[in-house]
Amino acid sequence: MTARKGKKIEAVWSGTWVADRLGVSLEDGPGTGTGGPALEELLGLALRRNPKRAHLLVSQVLGKHVPQSPAAVYAAGYGLGERVRELLGEAEAASAVVLGYAETATGLGHCVADGLGSAPYLHSTRRPVPGVEAAGGFEEAHSHATSHLLLPEDPKLLAGPGPLVLVDDEFSTGNTVLNTIADLHARHPRGHYVVVALVDMRSPADRDRLTAFAAELGARVDLIALASGTVSLPEGVLEKGQALVEQYEAEAALATAAAGTAPPATGGAPAAAGAGPAPVGASQPGAGQNQPLRRLSSGVRGGAPADDPHPIIHVELGWPAGIPDGGRHGFTPAHRAALDAALPAMADRLEAALGDGPARVLVLGNEELMYAPLRLAQALEASGTAAAPVEVRFSTTTRSPVLAVDDPGYAIRTRLVFPAHDDPADGPGDRYAYNVASTAGAGFDAVVAVVDSAGDTAGLRTGLLAALAPHTGRVVLAVIPSYVPDRQEPIMTEPPREALRAALGEPLRGPAFSSYAAEDVGWLLQDLSDVELEAPTEEREEAIQAGGAHYAESLPVEFQPSPEYQQLYQSALTASAARMARAVGTVTETVLAERSPSPVLVSLARAGTPVGVLMRRWAQARHGLDLPHYAVSIVRGRGIDANALRWLAAHHDPADVVFVDGWTGKGAITRELREALGEFEGFNPEIVVLADPGSCVETYGTREDFLIPSACLNSTVSGLVSRTVLRSDLVGPANFHGAKFYRELAGADVSVAFVDTVCAHFEEVAEAVDAEVKELLAADRTPTWVGWRAVERISEEYGIHDVNLVKPGVGETTRVLLRRVPWKILAQRGAGADLDHVRLLAEQRGVPVEEVDGLPYSCVGLIHPRFTRGATGADGKAVATK
Repeated sequence: MTARKGKKIEAVWSGTWVADRLGVSLEDGPGTGTGGPALEELLGLALRRNPKRAHLLVSQVLGKHVPQSPAAVYAAGYGLGERVRELLGEAEAASAVVLGYAETATGLGHCVADGLGSAPYLHSTRRPVPGVEAAGGFEEAHSHATSHLLLPEDPKLLAGPGPLVLVDDEFSTGNTVLNTIADLHARHPRGHYVVVALVDMRSPADRDRLTAFAAELGARVDLIALASGTVSLPEGVLEKGQALVEQYEAEAALATAAAGTAPPATGGAPAAAGAGPAPVGASQPGAGQNQPLRRLSSGVRGGAPADDPHPIIHVELGWPAGIPDGGRHGFTPAHRAALDAALPAMADRLEAALGDGPARVLVLGNEELMYAPLRLAQALEASGTAAAPVEVRFSTTTRSPVLAVDDPGYAIRTRLVFPAHDDPADGPGDRYAYNVASTAGAGFDAVVAVVDSAGDTAGLRTGLLAALAPHTGRVVLAVIPSYVPDRQEPIMTEPPREALRAALGEPLRGPAFSSYAAEDVGWLLQDLSDVELEAPTEEREEAIQAGGAHYAESLPVEFQPSPEYQQLYQSALTASAARMARAVGTVTETVLAERSPSPVLVSLARAGTPVGVLMRRWAQARHGLDLPHYAVSIVRGRGIDANALRWLAAHHDPADVVFVDGWTGKGAITRELREALGEFEGFNPEIVVLADPGSCVETYGTREDFLIPSACLNSTVSGLVSRTVLRSDLVGPANFHGAKFYRELAGADVSVAFVDTVCAHFEEVAEAVDAEVKELLAADRTPTWVGWRAVERISEEYGIHDVNLVKPGVGETTRVLLRRVPWKILAQRGAGADLDHVRLLAEQRGVPVEEVDGLPYSCVGLIHPRFTRGATGADGKAVATK
């Protein structure tokens, strides 16, 4: 069939609703109208809960939020690739590599690579893959999931001298691109970078910054976009935008409550994750869930009996063996040719699954998986006959929450909400599909959901597929095999144990390293005490947020408490020592009962180390056990010290190892540990903690967010050992991660006194511990991740858009005040003496403390969201960006 032409574009611009109410307008840049599209042809407008920027630019040709003709989506990217080839010339184009950004631009980057011709393609990813070493990484400071990894199967892919083409959907400030270039240029310098985007919305200052950056780098940086311009924002737009969002959220909640059932999928507003009624446009559990698959003809399986009103049909695509599902590990021109050859047959299988009748079909991709579904949609669009015209559209699911309003002048008409179904590395959370549910009779007769096999889970059926089923006549599921590179590095077999022992040596112990007794802990670290690693807090924060450094590459200057603060610490210790002793006893007894009668305690340095010492002391005092205890390094975004794990496996049974930390915040380290241990056999990835206010683990001393006094100080309560350091010039392949021993602070050290004070209460809490452990062993302790959802909500409500800058819990809030550049503190209304030290530190640093309701934590620390050394003011209004 020949694809039926799409309906004539409505005369109403999909930014009219926002423009009329807020006065926002798009102003075309110079050159518009000379062959290129105007901004209003490419962008609509929507709103989101965001005190910093309420409006959202919604692309009409990206294939993310707005279903679009796959031919139009592909042509936009392909045409940009042709312009890059023209800019570079054939010789340079032949040596170019294209890099796209997850999640939004993964498909766009693929299309640019196709237009360029012979260029291999790679996109960044937020899904770590065991055994594949990162060839780079960077932070996207204002994204919902900030850490990007580069995981090419061929480690030489990004090492060549040819041009690097970086592709994103929108070039607003340029921060993400500059972060990427800075990271990769430091590893593999090259002379030419080309930045490609659908729209260039930079301010004059941001344009000047790119020019200065290129000059400083000594490289040429070009930029190509379909259109350019700026967003005009009248005075008071933020306040008006916030009021509109609140109004529509409230109306959606009332409508849902009045209906008492699943709300209609038209319009609505985001609700706080995990709390309150679902927004209008959210799909509720019901029809279409948990449907068994049944075999049909033509490689198709149905998802329900014939009389089921919402059948799910599974189609076997016949995806060609060896062809990657996307560019996560690289996608070569040879891969592209093989895919092109296989597409017609796969389109035939999709057509057979759809059967007769559907006039409007949506092919729905899944987050980073954009290119493969786009090409399938494109092939389906071109595969029919004039006798059976079908309108095919393409879009994908996303992590980004946006307000939905059912108005033709608004870009996001409907919204479906469903939980993540692919066990994401950054934790569970809501996902969204926009403009899929029907509005004014414009729904889809069938939806083809395309996922990779990693996402083909039970959660897919109870989540996304169940959300789709009530809003379309037919749901077809197509699963593409997740590509796993062959480059898997052996971890535990080489080198042999004897060689490991010789290369890595023995753990560091006190008093030569740390003020703890030698038997209390062995540090699987290298001593960097003689290396100058400290930098002022403001310098570190600027470098970290600008992407020029990772937080583990330097150390903050050690905070030395004032006499007033020291007295506050002593008072806090006196007040909470018995409470701590009880939590120590509870977690230790739970470990002995469930994990191992003779565990090897491995604390995560350094917050976990005082807890590990205390757990060892409890086991010794109550059971006469002499448990081994080691401290190892784990770094967010970089993983656990692999050499430390090799050393542990060479000396102990990995099954006996129990990883210990002080507390959970949002659970980032919990997930980091689970991902890191995927490469190692025998280790249990489940961490145990003293306090689990975020409900991230199954083994804990308490789930209350109370003051752990060791969080009040830095090295002086942690054996005089710094936080750990991971820097390539200091930590080689045969080294442990590093740390410093601050011998010069011995006069202020309270590490041993802290442990002794808590241990003095062991006897008095023993009976309470026994009763509590008995209850816990019989209880359902499944993590709910309530803290993670709260962090996501706070990140949005306060306009931060980076969960890494939201630090929940008393311990994490204290760290923010001691080591980072704090912006403000959120305190649970009515929180008492547990927060006295937080209030004092906040007062000393001039940071406001805002009392709020509904926190699962006692308090939350917010790091300054756009810090440079010119940033002033806790309200963020005086933030200066270099």
